[in-house]
Amino acid sequence: MTDMKTAIITDSNSGISPEKGKKLGVFVVPMPIIIDDATYFENVDITRGEFFEAQASGKNVSSSQPSPGDVTQIWDEVLNSGFDEILYIPMSSKLSGSCNTAVMLAEDYDGKVQVADIRRVSANMRDAVVKAKKMSDRGVRASEIREKLESETMDTIVYVMVDTFEYLKKGGRISPAKAAVGSILNIKPVLSIYDGGLDVWKKCRGLKKAKASMISGIRDFISEKYPDIPESRLSIGTAGSLTDEREAKEWYKAVKNEFPQAHTFYNDLSMSLCCHIGPNAMGISVCCME
Repeated sequence: MTDMKTAIITDSNSGISPEKGKKLGVFVVPMPIIIDDATYFENVDITRGEFFEAQASGKNVSSSQPSPGDVTQIWDEVLNSGFDEILYIPMSSKLSGSCNTAVMLAEDYDGKVQVADIRRVSANMRDAVVKAKKMSDRGVRASEIREKLESETMDTIVYVMVDTFEYLKKGGRISPAKAAVGSILNIKPVLSIYDGGLDVWKKCRGLKKAKASMISGIRDFISEKYPDIPESRLSIGTAGSLTDEREAKEWYKAVKNEFPQAHTFYNDLSMSLCCHIGPNAMGISVCCME
């Protein structure tokens, strides 16, 4: 343990907004969102409503990684505000180049900035940020927190149900022919994010079966990874790109009913992730709390 003051910084792929970040005591780097030729920053100068409106209207919507200057500016501001060191937690290196960029940038900070490649995104990325903050509050050094988080990359999983094949087709993850057939048959693709990589896990016919499949997948993962851990020590995150708040509440309630003793929460899926999966997606994750 140490008296050094450690700041925890993440990016908005964690689903943590600047307002939530303040409540948690962490700093958030907003992800750039590009609509046609204009660049916006998630939860700074574009709202979720504006984002989904642009997506629905057929505008060219995409995401980018934060510029090196934007990242180091936040690092410098935090270090100059009284913190001795930083633990930076970006999204998975398998899904974005921002982690590798941050590792290179950190080389100029003489060990004051540690970059953790936790290979997570969304709800379980938030779990890692919360764990890191609790450890830093106990005086654990940034390097030790980084090692702890990186040792747990395969102890968590995320499932995401995508409402439409359109965005998977645009991203090249599924062929136009398969997308057309899937849409006709009301197939809902379920993606898995494990060890930082994203894959199509299952294709379920209808929303009800997709939800049940995700919950079953989480149960199977718990049985395999945490057979002797009481449910009260599990964190079950729900997430979504849901444009109807009632649907978000219903999804959270359904998961809470399935895992009544677990710590459960709801997170919005980040806009940068929604660029690739579209609106009305639903997700669920699990990890073990400290």
